Amino acid sequence: MNHVRVPVLIVGGGPVGLSSALFLGRHGVPTMLVEKREATSQLPRAPGLQARTMEFFRAAGVSDAIRSLEVGDSHAYFEGGILQVRTFAEIDDAVVLEKPSLDGPDISPERVMGCGQDRYERVLVELARDAGADVRFRTRLLSFGQDDDGVTAVVQDTRTGEQTTVLADYLIGADGASSRTREVLGLRRSGRGTVFNALSIYFRAPELEELLKGRKFILCYATAAPGTLMGLSRLHGVDPWLAAPLYYPERGETPEDYTDERCAGIVRTAAGKADMKVEIVAKVPWHGAQLVAETFRRGRVFLAGDAAHLHPPAGGFGANTGIHDSHNLAWKLAAVLRGWAGEALLDSYDAERRVVGDAMAEQAMVRNRIRHGHADEKTRAAMVDDIIITLGYRYKSGVITGGDAAAPVLTPKLELTGQPGTRAPHVWFHRDDERVAAADLFWDDFVLLTGAGGAEWARAARDAATALSVPLRTYLIGDGGDLTGAGRDWAHAYGVTDRGAVLVRPDAFVAWRAPGPVPDRRGVLTGVLTGVLARACGLSSPGAPR
Repeated sequence: MNHVRVPVLIVGGGPVGLSSALFLGRHGVPTMLVEKREATSQLPRAPGLQARTMEFFRAAGVSDAIRSLEVGDSHAYFEGGILQVRTFAEIDDAVVLEKPSLDGPDISPERVMGCGQDRYERVLVELARDAGADVRFRTRLLSFGQDDDGVTAVVQDTRTGEQTTVLADYLIGADGASSRTREVLGLRRSGRGTVFNALSIYFRAPELEELLKGRKFILCYATAAPGTLMGLSRLHGVDPWLAAPLYYPERGETPEDYTDERCAGIVRTAAGKADMKVEIVAKVPWHGAQLVAETFRRGRVFLAGDAAHLHPPAGGFGANTGIHDSHNLAWKLAAVLRGWAGEALLDSYDAERRVVGDAMAEQAMVRNRIRHGHADEKTRAAMVDDIIITLGYRYKSGVITGGDAAAPVLTPKLELTGQPGTRAPHVWFHRDDERVAAADLFWDDFVLLTGAGGAEWARAARDAATALSVPLRTYLIGDGGDLTGAGRDWAHAYGVTDRGAVLVRPDAFVAWRAPGPVPDRRGVLTGVLTGVLARACGLSSPGAPR
């Protein structure tokens, strides 16, 4: 049996696992990724990438490679919102169910993007490998165990039967709704369980374009198909179309009952054109469910994506939320493995992401009820705008200093004011002749922002970081500084004065801020850095790749 040593083993080669490998690699952490499928997805699933997701790819230096996959300008589809019609031939009478806010030039340097999972997964594989990941398809996880020193896993090549023992410091289970990782850990899930059953039908129908009269939308529901509600989407910008009719096991229905002929008939009925030519490309049954794992961490093993939190696709929160999980976990694992954070920092992954995952799942359920006609006024009142869910969530954990402990994870309106525990507000700067966004400043290191009157903050931060061996960069903002403003005032946006300071984590979340000067800045920052990195008495973490 072969033996391999690697800092992190990732199980699951979908968007979440591949993003984990990419982000860890860009943080200098080698990984092995195993995926039991033969290759990346062949179907355009999960076709919407949120602005926040694109910010993560931007910070990793790969957004251009992802953005190049966009077919035309997909933004017009998002602007079209969620529609409902009796038939697609009656598109002129469409009712707008939702008109979500998704991005904006004052909120993010990135925009949402439509692209099928079949295209961006292939690129993520190459980017992950370029970043040092050992990506192995046709390889499944057989077993794993853990102790104080690490994780020992056995994986198998499904073609040859050859087994490999993998010795890793940590394991990430990004292996989907039926996670083998979660099963081995014995973790329970709570939630509503399965709330509907659906069949994704991928099809081609050239006449549909003419019926829809060029109307663009995120999703359009047709109510005419007998006994079901069918959603139609083509956010990915190319053939095939995606339709998702519901089916009802309680009525004795199974996916096998949906032959190509029956599926084509459902599409024609929904289209309102009985003689429309329909070519069925693929059919994939799935369950709309809401389930959240009791914890996202057990020892040296972590869950991310659908393995951790499962919810209906309403809102497109699934793959995106999982990618956000992977980014939150990647920088923390890198910090511990590289020795500048304490092991307890990893506890904050569960503390921060499980609450967010639960909130995302609940919001997906709210949207599901509204779209399926089952919502009461209380449910409708509980819905918050998409931009709050994707960019405005708040973290509460032991490594956030000075945040509002009573603040909910989601608020009724988008409030990014530099409060600890929230994403750093978007502002533009000039660096020499270059125009840079705040999001461009945050990746590997902690960052201290201070104004023209904050030179003492910058010196104190450098001294504290050097003493603690913590990678930290400082930016003095103002005339003669490292950066100058290129739009709205950064200090006002971050809730400080020109003599204040803001400490931002590698994931662009505010860890701490001081509105103005304080005595003993070095002592304050030493204490802050010790706290936000879970460093006991300022000592570095003993963890290192074995």
